[in-house]
Amino acid sequence: MNISTKQIEDALSEVKVPEGDKSIWESGIVKNIQIFGKEVVLDLEINNPTLQYKKRIEVDCLKIIHNKVYKKAIIKVNFSVIQQEEKTNIIKGKEIPGVKNIIAISSGKGGVGKSTITANLAVALSDLGYKVGVVDADIYGPSMHIMFDLEGSVPKTIEVNGKSKIKPLENYGVKLLSIGFFAQSQQAVVWRGPMASKALNQLIWDANWGELDYLLIDLPPGTGDIHLSLVQSIPVTGAVVVSTPQAIALADAKKGVNMFQLETINVPVLGIVENMAYFTPEEFPNNKYYIFGKEGAKELAEQMNIDLLAEIPLVQSVREASDIGRPAVLQGSTDVAIALSNLAKKVIEKIETRNSELEKTKVVETSHTKGCSTN
Repeated sequence: MNISTKQIEDALSEVKVPEGDKSIWESGIVKNIQIFGKEVVLDLEINNPTLQYKKRIEVDCLKIIHNKVYKKAIIKVNFSVIQQEEKTNIIKGKEIPGVKNIIAISSGKGGVGKSTITANLAVALSDLGYKVGVVDADIYGPSMHIMFDLEGSVPKTIEVNGKSKIKPLENYGVKLLSIGFFAQSQQAVVWRGPMASKALNQLIWDANWGELDYLLIDLPPGTGDIHLSLVQSIPVTGAVVVSTPQAIALADAKKGVNMFQLETINVPVLGIVENMAYFTPEEFPNNKYYIFGKEGAKELAEQMNIDLLAEIPLVQSVREASDIGRPAVLQGSTDVAIALSNLAKKVIEKIETRNSELEKTKVVETSHTKGCSTN
């Protein structure tokens, strides 16, 4: 018996797709039909790779061809699976109601004092009369709740316009949300990227921030999922990169700057803060010791054509202030308090210039970073 392609097509038009009413022929699943005498070879393309799904279609094809075309036909069904583009945990991008400026505080390397700078910058901005909030987005190593003397506190939920919202805790005039409020102090946060991004989503969007002039986002070190989720979720006004003068830290800081300057991200870098720039002992107030190197961040800033926002000295009182939850900028007329206050003024100046000269930052719309490099 001669089997025609038309006979096979008519038969397959009666085989239903398991998840719908259309036939596999109407759905375009059948990509090729080959006939060699009494042998029929079908090439099908499906989006469900499960064995059960394949088996059901194969059995239905065999039955219909044997019943409608030729009982002794030898039928071979080849399956290929449509490759789905891997999706990241993209947070819908939009402005946060009531928040005027969003500043991402980043560092390429851990241990350079990024969170300390964030906490002091927030308090300094508040002391200058601005309404300020902080999101501790360092999901794996939250510390902001300790620096603001809020360890052990838990935010409450309130109802806003019929929706349940988290009410940020507040100290020193700064509103704060941190994953540290929701995880026990000794508990390690072990999450994969999408889980961490979802947590960041909740800290940002499930909170009642009210009216803010500045919302600071304290990012984890490096350039990873959290950073991409941030720029995919909200239009970041600008970024501040923190580094020590050490060559290793500067190499990573350069990657951080490059990340924000990628064409697919394009967040303005306000400048670099050089933390632990030098050490001056109390007994020798006129001496400066450059323990981690001298003016490394200044040279990097010049190299990358961005501003050096501040050089913050290495002072024991800064560490002590962080540990007891009272940021060092509150220490009055000390050199480090003045340096931190001047940093806040510089950031305000850079934000005002940025807003007058550039359009609002657009939310990143890509769903992956394939082909992007921060090296």
